[in-house]
Amino acid sequence: MSGRVTAVSSNGEYSFTKPNRDSVRLLAGLGVEGDVHAGVTVKHRSRVAQDPTQPNLRQVHLMHEELFDEVADEGFEVAPGELGENITTRGIDLLGLPVGTLLRIGDSAVLEVTGLRNPCPQIDHFRDGLLKQVVGRDEAGNVVRKAGIMSVVREGGVVRPGDHIEARLPSGPHRPLDRV
Repeated sequence: MSGRVTAVSSNGEYSFTKPNRDSVRLLAGLGVEGDVHAGVTVKHRSRVAQDPTQPNLRQVHLMHEELFDEVADEGFEVAPGELGENITTRGIDLLGLPVGTLLRIGDSAVLEVTGLRNPCPQIDHFRDGLLKQVVGRDEAGNVVRKAGIMSVVREGGVVRPGDHIEARLPSGPHRPLDRV
């Protein structure tokens, strides 16, 4: 399973969106260099309030660009970085990956997939009604989250738009992604 990077984004300050960059440097065990969410322990404000000693399983946020196409069909214009992701992808089924999948990106970076992003109401502050597009329910009534995946950095490196992404699935049995 493979795809490519279409954009990279980071922000050193808390804000919903992240500006696009020419490249980002991933730091092993920390996240995106200079990004507000980089660190060994949690950095997301709500999680820090709960327990600031929790491990940071949300060092790097990846989102599939195909989601932007999907929400555009419903009248929502969204561009890379605007939903707070660090790496925007195309051609790889991020949501279908199991926990523990390794993503080799570019020449040397390796991310380990930890789970799904749990979208928050801030998405509706960005575009009213968008939250309903990225969180829903399937026919069985189960919650379906489509706002990307979270990961930790196993091997650092520079990531740029156009870089190749190669997924290596963990040995089975596979655990489906859940929110982290």
